Amino acid sequence: MRTLFRIFRIIVLLLIFASLAFYAKTQKIQSRAWSQPLKIVIYPINGEQSPVIEEYIQQLESADFKEIDQFFQDEARFYSLDIQQPTSTSLGAIMQTHPPVSPTPGSSIIRIVWWAIQFRYWAFNNTPDDESNHHRVRIFLHYHETEENKHLQHSLGLNKGLLAIVHAFASKDQQSQNNIVIAHELLHTVGATDKYNANNQPVFPDGYAEPDKSPLFPQTQAEIMAVKIPLNQNQSIMADTLKQCIIGEKTAIEINWVHKETQE
Repeated sequence: MRTLFRIFRIIVLLLIFASLAFYAKTQKIQSRAWSQPLKIVIYPINGEQSPVIEEYIQQLESADFKEIDQFFQDEARFYSLDIQQPTSTSLGAIMQTHPPVSPTPGSSIIRIVWWAIQFRYWAFNNTPDDESNHHRVRIFLHYHETEENKHLQHSLGLNKGLLAIVHAFASKDQQSQNNIVIAHELLHTVGATDKYNANNQPVFPDGYAEPDKSPLFPQTQAEIMAVKIPLNQNQSIMADTLKQCIIGEKTAIEINWVHKETQE
């Protein structure tokens, strides 16, 4: 009897894993087909339980994130994408609960995988699906008070699940740079990889907006997956706005905007 129960449990677990794998595969294919706009929903979170942050969050509106859609529209036009507006960004509900604490850089694979499972379960419980989730990217925006020399926790975008956590400063002056980070993490959810090294410097050539520029330095724009503008081989500065950023060829290939055979 115990043997039969064990076999039944194994079969059930295999069916669950198979269903999750099929769903993830379908979600990946549909979200990267670019046949319709990705619905980007921003969920603000008071990351420090601060009255200052709460006041800032209450004043947010969807228009604060409109430059994200404009950025993707401009880049889609550059790559002659069939869809004119790849994204549609809107402001979601203010979250009253916090997602699981993100793993720190250098965490073990087991730690990262376990966190990803917990994060997806938390997102499922707190932002239940009211429609197909194949074209909805949920971005949880952790706001922090602005302080001099304050370093924020690393933001993360999941390659599976269309989910991201972004840490940002609760300041109108930081809105444009916050939008850069949102766009960066959004692209992670649809397959883009980072284009910077362990020292947070853009890698050549994929992390450069103009790798063929002569002279090479200084660059005037940032590749979105590097987010920084190289000034010389060892120095770079964060882009101020998405108008200073572009989607490079390697990133365009990764998100299925350009097919490799087209470039060969």
